[in-house]
Formats: sequence, C-alpha cells, structure tokens
Amino acid sequence: MKNHLVLTLCVGWAISTLLPAVCESAETDTPAQSMTEASGDTRSLAKAAQNPVANMISVPIQNNFNFGVGPTDGVQYNTLWQPVYPISLTEDWNLINRAIIPVPMYQPRVSASQGSTWGIGDIQYEAFISPAKPGKLIWAVGPYLSFPSASSDVLGTGKWSAGPAVAVLTMPGHWVFGGVVSQLWSFAGDSDRADVSFGSLQYFINYNIPNGNGWYLSSSPTMTANWKAAGSQQFTVPVGGGVGKIFKIGKQAMNAKIQAFGYPVKPDGGPEWGLQFQLTFLFPE
Repeated sequence: MKNHLVLTLCVGWAISTLLPAVCESAETDTPAQSMTEASGDTRSLAKAAQNPVANMISVPIQNNFNFGVGPTDGVQYNTLWQPVYPISLTEDWNLINRAIIPVPMYQPRVSASQGSTWGIGDIQYEAFISPAKPGKLIWAVGPYLSFPSASSDVLGTGKWSAGPAVAVLTMPGHWVFGGVVSQLWSFAGDSDRADVSFGSLQYFINYNIPNGNGWYLSSSPTMTANWKAAGSQQFTVPVGGGVGKIFKIGKQAMNAKIQAFGYPVKPDGGPEWGLQFQLTFLFPE
C-alpha cells in the first residue's frame, strides 16, 4: 500500500507540473495575437471545466487518499471515474448525464473482525436537466441513483437508492462558485443491511488567476451526512483546497488539480486528513 501511494503521488505530481511545462515550452514561438486568443480560450475552457453541468463531454479521474483511518491509522483509497456526457433535448434544454464509478477502492482494517479490502464500490448516476442558454445564475436539477454494485459489504450499502440532486453556480469575472446538493434514500436491496438516508453538499470556489496561463486556485470539498447514524456520528466535514491548471497535450485539453483537506468534523474512526488528485480529459466542441 505504501509503494502504491508513493507511485501514485509521483505520477500525479509529474502530470500536474512537468507535462504542462513541456506543452507550454513547445508554444514559445506563438505570435502575440495568437497568444492572446489562446489565453481567452484557456479562460473559457477553465470555466467550462469548473462547471459541473457544462455542455461539454469530459472524463474526470479523481484519486482520493484519506489518512489516519480506523484504529490502525490506515490509509483509505479510492479512484472515482466520473464521465460526463451532455445531450441536447431541445433548443432550450440539455440533459447532463454523469456516472460515478468507484474502482479501485481500498478500505483498511477498521476492527478486529474486518480486515483490509480491495474492490469496487456502489456505482452512481446523475441526470441533470439544465437550461441550454443559462443566465448569470446557472442551475440544474435531476434524479440521483445508486446501484448496489460493491464487491464487498464494507465497500457499499447493499441497497438500491434514489433521490434528488440540485446544482447552482455563477461565474462572475475570474470566479466560479456554487454547489451541488444531493440526497439518497434506499428503496430496495438486501433486507439484512441498514436503510440508507445519505446527503451530500459539494461547494466549490475557484479563482482563475489573471494572465496565469491556465492556473487557478480551488476549494471543492464534499460534506456528507449519514442521517441514520447517531448524533456526532452523522457528519463528515472536510476543509481545505489546492491548485489546478488547464493545459493541452497535443490537441487534447486537460485539467489537473490537487487539493488537501483536514477533517475537523468526522465520525469515530474517520480520517484525520486527505489528499485528492484529479485529472480530467476535456472534449470541448
């Protein structure tokens, strides 16, 4: 596990720092006018990449490390594949399809009776209806589904769950900020497993650095609430942020971001702090 952690962090650092620098150096002979146009394109692409309901195909790959988990202060790890595929329903409305596929997942030992486990988690799907021509306030709403696909009991709920999801954001100047709120309730599945009532709030604050050649500051933690848990065991609240960059490898647009979070509010056995690295393949029209 330690070797896997070190290798992943090294690869993430190389992609987020070395590759953008290589791509930029290949463009040093670009005329001033073209550079200005490219800068404008980069700002537009950055805002689209930071909009969770943008009308753009994208494939985010998010690696999450949580440290200090359980009685052995273990490392919890997961990779979330989150492809986004928009469909134009009419001239006025879009359907933004988003899947969340957690594989692989690693859960360290959290008790004497449960050892460490690798596998796949519960797959989730969101379908946002959003105006095709939004105003200053961008919004979207739709169903949120969770399927009991986990390869182990400790990696999933064992339940079919559904509920609503709502996204609201605005993009004034160099800023992009807003949030996505969702709620799941179980309606079928393993009768021996606990019912699900699970809420989440992901707020995001992004500042695109003027003349920063694609660099931006970001804070986008996901707060969760397990409404079936008791008292102080209900909430997980990460706090933190990081930095990201829009760049290209050849003609392929990319978005790399790294963030660190502390957990001032967490259930017993929850993580002390976490590290998130996300690489997104962007396919603008």
